[in-house]
Amino acid sequence: MKTLIFGKFLRALSALTDRFAIGTNAAGTLVVLGLVAIVNFDVVARGVFNAPFLGAVEVVQFSMVLIVFLQLPDVVRVNRLTRSDGFLVVIGARHPRFAAALRHVIDSVSAVFMALIAIAIWPEFTDMFETKDYFGVPGVFTAPWWPIKLVIFLSAALCTLIFVIKVLRPAVRPELVRAPEHEDNQ
Repeated sequence: MKTLIFGKFLRALSALTDRFAIGTNAAGTLVVLGLVAIVNFDVVARGVFNAPFLGAVEVVQFSMVLIVFLQLPDVVRVNRLTRSDGFLVVIGARHPRFAAALRHVIDSVSAVFMALIAIAIWPEFTDMFETKDYFGVPGVFTAPWWPIKLVIFLSAALCTLIFVIKVLRPAVRPELVRAPEHEDNQ
């Protein structure tokens, strides 16, 4: 009975984290589109009107961090985080239980590292929020630091939760990624 309740709770939590991860990925995509618009505006304003967008460099720096950390939870969710699964695939063919256990160890270590990132960034977020610290050039372009720190914290916390769910769920075989085969038209 307890296992059944825990399984339902884990599935519900997994569905919830999946929705949040997909939402943050969509938000990251919107930041990419905004960044494209800003860069294009800067190019046109610079070339046509000889009046560049002041702060374009700062906006690009700000956006790059946002993009990475907004899209990271979904990357973790769909198992597309950069890593080599070659060893696990080879071992998994002959020793599936060992490969599953090793996958759980890797996910556990990943959860710990993400939790450490969240723990480390929280004091920075609170400090930046309280002091209203900013980046940029005063009089040209400035923006507060705290939104970046908050996104990093929330992303790391969500990634931690996703990795913990992966550890608690039954192991699945890794998906093999293969390049599409092309037909020769000769």
